[in-house]
Amino acid sequence: MTKKINLFANLKSDFSSGLVVFLVALPLCLGIALASGAPLFSGIISGIVGGIVVGYLSQSHLSVSGPAAGLTAIVLTSISDLGAFNIFLTAVLLAGIIQLALGFLKAGSISNYFPTNVIEGMLAGIGVIIILKQVPHAFGYDKDYEGDESFTQLDGQNTFSELFNILDKVTIGAIVIAVISLLILILWNKVDVLKKLKLIPPALVAVVVSILLNEYFIQTGSSLAISKEHLVNLPIPSSLDEFKNIIVLPDFTAVTNSKVWVVAITIAIVASIETLLCIEAADRMDKLRRYTDTNVELKAQGIGNIISSLLGGLPMTSVVVRTSANSDAGAKSKMSTIIHGVMLLVSVLGIPVLLNKIPLATLAAVLLMVGYKLARPSVFIHFWQKGKYQFVPFIATFGAVVLTDLLKGVALGIFISIISILRGNIKRAYEFRKEEYNEGDIIHIELAQEVSFLNKAAIKSTLYSIPEGSKLVIDASKTIYIAHDVQDLIKEFKTIRAKEENINVKLVGFKDSYDLDDSEGYSNTVTIEHRYNVMKRKLEKIENKEITFKE
Repeated sequence: MTKKINLFANLKSDFSSGLVVFLVALPLCLGIALASGAPLFSGIISGIVGGIVVGYLSQSHLSVSGPAAGLTAIVLTSISDLGAFNIFLTAVLLAGIIQLALGFLKAGSISNYFPTNVIEGMLAGIGVIIILKQVPHAFGYDKDYEGDESFTQLDGQNTFSELFNILDKVTIGAIVIAVISLLILILWNKVDVLKKLKLIPPALVAVVVSILLNEYFIQTGSSLAISKEHLVNLPIPSSLDEFKNIIVLPDFTAVTNSKVWVVAITIAIVASIETLLCIEAADRMDKLRRYTDTNVELKAQGIGNIISSLLGGLPMTSVVVRTSANSDAGAKSKMSTIIHGVMLLVSVLGIPVLLNKIPLATLAAVLLMVGYKLARPSVFIHFWQKGKYQFVPFIATFGAVVLTDLLKGVALGIFISIISILRGNIKRAYEFRKEEYNEGDIIHIELAQEVSFLNKAAIKSTLYSIPEGSKLVIDASKTIYIAHDVQDLIKEFKTIRAKEENINVKLVGFKDSYDLDDSEGYSNTVTIEHRYNVMKRKLEKIENKEITFKE
């Protein structure tokens, strides 16, 4: 039975964190819509639905949903290929239905197989991406859209080349405001006098100060004044008819279009994977260690995408950047997410003129703090101390996320983790002291708790290296399971090769059901291949002068 949650139990902290997420989400919604080739309000609609609808239906306490940078390229290409935005909305509607079905099919359970080191590597990578992508905005260079997380940019540049472009496009006023904003964010919870005002979000203070400061620059004619292209640029409907045109309905006749279904399936898969990754990350961030039912999350995302498409909004996922900002701001429950969605709705309808006075440099400062907390040096030290099997997948995921994108980085990390697990299992299948053995020595091989077919090659190689005339003890006292392939290998070694090379084999702890006792029937079924291998080994020993002939 699911425990009922009181959404108003932590209203003070949730309101504060919801406000911070709202400030972060506003430019991201606009930037992703712009980069997707969609109407700017479609990004805002997606953010509102992600906050209010998905926020309410989800069981996650920290996750924040909205338009995602990972879907930008798919949306941009799909709108162009399908020929109209309303046809694309039909694909989003179908994608939502598919996600809803995946939730009922319990497909969200695959998130349990995402390794922790890969999730942490993803978060650290996104942290560095946030820092690298926000530095240009802090310097007043806003050519790349707000919210871009890909290494290769739509303007032909990449994350690193964009940093060099700053040198020719520096806006001194933006730097001043970014530095002041950073000082406010850093000192707000460290100075004793300011600690008493902890209920006021430092991000809000930074935004208010930056607006007032820039207005002063403008009124005094200062060269530090920040121009319109470096401020939030929310469209303002000039009439009621123009406002009504914001709501675009899907073209339901396009359901029979095969291209629409291809786009729908693509969006459903990519959005679901990104959401599951973010949910795992959100649960890792949760200081109270609460866990989210990922199947419920897929259902919530599906319903969210259905409603978003019916209102003319972009497809959405759970988003790491907004979720991280929510966690850092001190969110205690999903009420924070809902509040951010309500604020998006109210502000767009009521105060768009005021929002358009916010310098992007201030919002860059807020995100720079989020990025640093995700990619703290202590995270790298922690996984380094855990050893190579934890550190290698972590650092590989981190590097790939920074140099490619989130999904490719995670895929590489999971692949390396699987390889590490396989190698670890092979090495841990048995314990064998690798020393130089002579004839007559007693050699011990202690098998692990489980020995699978993956261990066959390593065990075969070890048995092959046992010198003639040795005494071998194979101990399975701690073993619960031995694959049939390995059983046959040990039986063949004991009944055939051990006899031929005078190796005394003693089996300890093997179950009677394994039937590894010597038997004439098995000894007599020596294959031609085995005879060939025996002769081959003897020839090798002759060539290596291990066997000599007297004249």
